[in-house]
Amino acid sequence: MSGACERSKNPVLDCCGGLNNVDYSKVGRWEHRTRGLTRMFGSPYVACYCLAIAILLLNVYRSHSITVAIKGQPRCSLMDRWEVFQVGVAAMAAGSLFVVSSFIALGFTGTFLGDHFGILMEKKVTGFPFNIMENPMYWGSTLNYLGLALMNASPVGVVLTGVVAVSYKVAIAYEGAFTEEIYRQRALCCKHK
Repeated sequence: MSGACERSKNPVLDCCGGLNNVDYSKVGRWEHRTRGLTRMFGSPYVACYCLAIAILLLNVYRSHSITVAIKGQPRCSLMDRWEVFQVGVAAMAAGSLFVVSSFIALGFTGTFLGDHFGILMEKKVTGFPFNIMENPMYWGSTLNYLGLALMNASPVGVVLTGVVAVSYKVAIAYEGAFTEEIYRQRALCCKHK
């Protein structure tokens, strides 16, 4: 090996992954304002499930693109150590726990912008993992990307994880306040009944 990092023959950096989470939130806001998807599909549930399928497919594409970029970029000998690999495994285990437990706690429509479709939860979820951190699904996903990067000794993967984290942070700022407002309006409406 010459140097700390070994160059790959086929570098790939196609990690935009289609729409990002801010774009999904824009669609959700549009739906909340117009009920356009609900009218198009004839039901808020069908509309929410269709948007969810699109989100899932685009997230699979993003994850695939990041994996291809990680595998196709230099493997860094400074990171290519058993200890770093084990930290990566731990990050993926924790990330998967946060993602799966968030999905279980929120349910399908709670995970995929159901509140923007008028499908509201009875109350805010405060149990695990939401009692550990805010937005555990986003941060769990970020841990999964970091774990993948560390397990593959990929500096590019670490940088892409940073890009994903920034994207999630922007999405949280964009969608969090709007979702809070939806539930605040419902509370006001219920209070007046």
